[in-house]
Amino acid sequence: MVKHYLLLVYRNFLRAKSYFTINLVGLSTGLACTLLIFLWVSDELSMNKFHEKDARLYQIMEHQMYADGPMTTTSTPGLLAETLKAEFPEVEYAATTTWVNNFTLSINDHSVKAKGWYVGPEYFQIFSFPLLQGTADQVLKDDRSIVISRSLARKLFKDEADVLGKTVELQHDKSYQVSGVFEDLPATSSIQFEFTLSFEDFKKTNDWVLEWGNNGPSTYVVFKEGTDAAAFSEKIKNWLQTKNKETNTELFAYHFSDRYLHGRFENGKQVGGRIEYVQLFSIIAIFILLIACINFMNLSTARATRKAKEVGIKKSVGAQRGSLILQFLSESVVVTLVSVLFSLVLVMLLLPKFNEITDKKIQLSLLDPQLLGWAAAITVVTGILAGSYPAFYLSGFRPASVLKGNVSGSWGELWARKGLVVFQFFLSVILIVSVLVIYRQIEFAQTKNLGYDKDRLIQIYIEGKLRAGRETFLTELRRVPGVAGATSIGNQLLGRNNNTSGLEWEGKDPETNILFENVAVNYGTIETLGIEMAEGRAYSEEFGADTTKIIFNQAGIEAMGMVNPIGKHIKLWGQYDLEIIGVVKNFHYQSLHEEVAPLFFRLSPRNTWTAMVRLEGGREKEALEGIQRIYSTLNPGFAFEYQWQDQEYGKLYAAEQRVASLSFSFATMAIVISCLGLFGLATFTAERRTKEIGIRKALGSSSTSIVVLLSADFTRMVLLSIGLGLPASYWLLKQWLDRFAFHIDLGIGYFALAGALALVIAWLTVASQAIRASNVNPVNCLREN
Repeated sequence: MVKHYLLLVYRNFLRAKSYFTINLVGLSTGLACTLLIFLWVSDELSMNKFHEKDARLYQIMEHQMYADGPMTTTSTPGLLAETLKAEFPEVEYAATTTWVNNFTLSINDHSVKAKGWYVGPEYFQIFSFPLLQGTADQVLKDDRSIVISRSLARKLFKDEADVLGKTVELQHDKSYQVSGVFEDLPATSSIQFEFTLSFEDFKKTNDWVLEWGNNGPSTYVVFKEGTDAAAFSEKIKNWLQTKNKETNTELFAYHFSDRYLHGRFENGKQVGGRIEYVQLFSIIAIFILLIACINFMNLSTARATRKAKEVGIKKSVGAQRGSLILQFLSESVVVTLVSVLFSLVLVMLLLPKFNEITDKKIQLSLLDPQLLGWAAAITVVTGILAGSYPAFYLSGFRPASVLKGNVSGSWGELWARKGLVVFQFFLSVILIVSVLVIYRQIEFAQTKNLGYDKDRLIQIYIEGKLRAGRETFLTELRRVPGVAGATSIGNQLLGRNNNTSGLEWEGKDPETNILFENVAVNYGTIETLGIEMAEGRAYSEEFGADTTKIIFNQAGIEAMGMVNPIGKHIKLWGQYDLEIIGVVKNFHYQSLHEEVAPLFFRLSPRNTWTAMVRLEGGREKEALEGIQRIYSTLNPGFAFEYQWQDQEYGKLYAAEQRVASLSFSFATMAIVISCLGLFGLATFTAERRTKEIGIRKALGSSSTSIVVLLSADFTRMVLLSIGLGLPASYWLLKQWLDRFAFHIDLGIGYFALAGALALVIAWLTVASQAIRASNVNPVNCLREN
């Protein structure tokens, strides 16, 4: 029986090669897109889920209360982890972490750059990063211990098997003993580092973390079995006030592995995050699969009259409707199975580029049970979904009517087919508008005047001997040919870095709490960055004693409600009396998702850690070579590295750029698949109306009128799709744009262009077949039976 059905399927394919090819290409492409999205979604959903204690692993976070509402942050006091474990029996393990930075590690004269951070002694008991050497409860007991990854061990010690006890120098300054080696971190970890140091060692040189009023580190805990995380959050909500009576902060515990996908908070409530993109692309995958299935259904029903006699003869000799349904479903499932195999080949070819776009390391294993399950499910579900309507429709033909030639498409069939085409292009229109708007918003973010000049501006991290010789380094940089200016700053202007609410001013409401970004600067910072003064002056060595002065942005002055601020005084942290000497115009130091927040500059060169160097246009290469020579001379043993400010700023929109690239790719595929279906239908329509075309031509109709006739139906369907798709796309895109504090206007031009593109694409698809049909010889048409 199975062999018989397969033979029938094979013969049908041979009889209709063009339709089979269209179905195969359409389904293969649609399934390949669906599989790529499935792999990406699976990877996103698996992030941070591999930790053995995942169910009990939580991050302690804060809601900080300010005048404009609560701000949710992962920054916590440095003493929080050890104190929570000591005072709360629910906590089994607790650890503090700082932030990942690039450091120079060296053995004798061999140096490498590596990413590392300081963590608490129980870190490897909390997180499941397998240790190849050393034990989890001992590797960070000693303040001068360092735990390195397998790859870093290979870079430092080549092929040495046992590296425990070996000495490694950090920043050519301090020596540490290797106490452990951990396996390289998996790609499904959102935390990526190459070595860890003891947080106890960090405390010795950073006494600010010993004060409850200061934030910065992150805190992680593992609860004991049976602990209710919600009850624990309620228990610690106001607990911080027992350590710092002046705090405005509420603590809460948040499931660690959930934060990757659900990390966006507004007004103290969790409102989304990466999960929105997971949902978006899951919907796109369903759309693309539906479009591919619709093609199959449309072409199969369109060819119903071609199979009518076959159905009639089989029914007249006793074939049951069930066997006919099984035959047609078998044909559909076989096409789907072949398409799945082709799609797997496509995915293997496209995966490297897909990984590059998504910044992933996804691998395709044909023996993966999850993949095999997907392939089986998609073959059966898609095969049945795509073949169900044709199977039940064709098998319902009456033998007598069929054999008399009285079979024609019913109104129901016609409207169903038209409805499917409308739905296809409805989805395509939404995708086209989305791509146009997303690309324009990213372009807007990249080209908008930020209030400072990010072009031809490089960052150089001040480390090693440059810390003590900062001013010498900057002086030498200014002498390099091609350097227009050089300064140093304690902020990269790429987001919140150091902030405080510890400001007092005349007339301040005691109940008002305002968060200011605190930016340490050097002389020349404002001028080098190209920030404009709204009033007053910038810091200048000509005036002397500017360390007792302060400069705000316009948002800061507005938040304080000051009028004529120049010359007024504010008190910082209750001890520094600072005079306002200037106000800069607002500039964007965060992404355009955020409003410009209050900020102040404070002259404090020793607290600046990034050199900002402005290069002259056309002389960048010459300037960089000169800078590298000076860097190597003044800071031997450290590799010269720099970043372009505009490129670093662009990384703030990495998620949106990936969405734009993927949207463009998948929208293109969806449109191609839709056009394949439209092309197949146009071909069938031209074939079915061959006699009509011959008669019209014999009566004097022109080729142009024939083309218009054949295109009119499809044009009406696409116009209806546009009419339905544009309002839907407006609503969806307005929701997306509202996530940006600064965004483009959703003007009519995007929708007009999308509609025009959809119409032109449809016309071009149909035109080839319409023109071909209009040019046939009417004599040949009328001779056909």
